[in-house]
Amino acid sequence: MLGIGILVSHGGSNMQKIIENCRNGYINGKVTAIVCNNRNANAIRIAEDNNIKLKILNDEKFPVQEELDFAIAEYFLTQEAELVAMAGYMKYRGPGFLKMLRKRVTNIHPALLPKYGGKGFFGKSVHEAVIRSKDAETGVTIHWVDDIYDHGNIIRQEKIKVLENDTAETLGKRVLELEHRLYSEVLKDIALGIIPMP
Repeated sequence: MLGIGILVSHGGSNMQKIIENCRNGYINGKVTAIVCNNRNANAIRIAEDNNIKLKILNDEKFPVQEELDFAIAEYFLTQEAELVAMAGYMKYRGPGFLKMLRKRVTNIHPALLPKYGGKGFFGKSVHEAVIRSKDAETGVTIHWVDDIYDHGNIIRQEKIKVLENDTAETLGKRVLELEHRLYSEVLKDIALGIIPMP
């Protein structure tokens, strides 16, 4: 059974879906710990409801990035997380963090990277950019995290059509549904060894 740590900033709908799919056996894994950087995140309630350890770690406690990287990675390692899934985590983590976790960190992005990735591209801003550019399709990317924002080897991508009457809200809703399915599929395949870990 794969020990999974989750790194989250806000609502945690992807986190909730991963927890559910570990509980129901779809993913041969267990969420062993959650780290959140936001004291007001809905993720805190989700962790409490599911009796999963959650720790608030952010730059208020650790203003030096390397120290925060170390604190987060160390916590996951003490909680037997063999892989860390970023699920709506909005901060950059550096090479020391990745080295401690043996580069076993995944991230999900609501676009077909390398398009609409990098600083400033998250949530609604991604979908607005897709519509503004009149793209015919968009989708979801899951990738291994490296030390460049929204970069790293792509694990899996899936496309959806952009409809003529789509708004950022309607497109975002469909992309989120795809995120929920695709992230769990990828974690299932990692747990089974179908997708090899670094």
